[in-house]
Amino acid sequence: MSEAATPTTATPASIYDPSAEAAEKAVCFRGIWAWLVLILLVALAVAFVMWLLRQIIQGPAYRKLNRIDGKVVIVTGCNTGIGKETVLELARRGAKIYMACRDPARCEAARIEIIDRTQNQQLYNRSLDLGSLESVRNFVARFKTEETRLDLLINNAGVMACPRSLTADGFEQQFGVNHLGHFLLTNLLLDRLKHSAPSRIVVVSSAAHLFGRINREDLMSERKYSKFFGAYSQSKLANILFTRKLAELLQGSNVTVNCCHPGVVRTELNRHFAGPNWAKSALKFVSLFVFKTPRAGAQTSLRLALDPGLECSTGNYYADCLRFPLVPWARNKDNADWLWRESEKLVGLPPIEAPPPPPSAAQNGAPSAAAESIESVVVERSSS
Repeated sequence: MSEAATPTTATPASIYDPSAEAAEKAVCFRGIWAWLVLILLVALAVAFVMWLLRQIIQGPAYRKLNRIDGKVVIVTGCNTGIGKETVLELARRGAKIYMACRDPARCEAARIEIIDRTQNQQLYNRSLDLGSLESVRNFVARFKTEETRLDLLINNAGVMACPRSLTADGFEQQFGVNHLGHFLLTNLLLDRLKHSAPSRIVVVSSAAHLFGRINREDLMSERKYSKFFGAYSQSKLANILFTRKLAELLQGSNVTVNCCHPGVVRTELNRHFAGPNWAKSALKFVSLFVFKTPRAGAQTSLRLALDPGLECSTGNYYADCLRFPLVPWARNKDNADWLWRESEKLVGLPPIEAPPPPPSAAQNGAPSAAAESIESVVVERSSS
């Protein structure tokens, strides 16, 4: 008798189910769809990182809402860039602003635009060429016929990395405009600032001061000229030394002076960049992502100008709205004193401080010339 056939039971692995395979393909991305999804995810991740990086680059903003209605303000170099954004915000807060610019036509266009945006009619277009000492004196003379007070002076204007040229008075362009022009302007306005105390001076410098040195033997870069690491960096270091020396001289006057680094900002300041057209185009494109906007660049200046919490801060250096320590060569008192005396000679101002008396005179009890009141010198300067 033959053995009965027994049915075999198939294992699960041996079962072929076409519908299960179709379902698996439906939920798994394969081929071009998988690549498209991957590319989309990567693009979103990159966009988020770039957005986050841009927010970090832009830095903090000054958000206090305090107003300065009726305060008299001078801002230099404000028809574009950081200066224009500074004027725009100050105008929103009610200030009476004198826009001191080299190009009256461009200044007028900026003035009309800011009036239209803020409805503040107290904006005035005034001509000021910081490369001409005569222009500085004429500007101050006109201002003093119009105003008896000055609450805020923002020394914003500047040139950067330009080919070597001379100002109208024969000074190297970057040192003459960035330092000497503002040096004379500020000194001639000290009487108005003191009369309006508490008042403030804001000096826009740069982190480029880190590369600067005061070259006493070649202050005008006649022997050797380097556009950025030489002349420009020296002028920005001079801004800081000027700030610190002026803060020392103004102690007890209730006039404060601070300087700041606005950041790497997308402005016209880099108009003298030398290079092939492709490099200029690449720099312009990259600047859209890694440079600050002019509005962001103005925030530190605005904090120094407006923040009630900084009413007693003077002689300090700020960046991204925070106070930063200075390198030793930016705190060098001997260099600051020498630069101040040399600047007085170059712009034709009487000394605000007499040199220290010889030891013999001090020992004999002779009256020191250094004890002469700074106030009288300020009056003499203002009338010169």
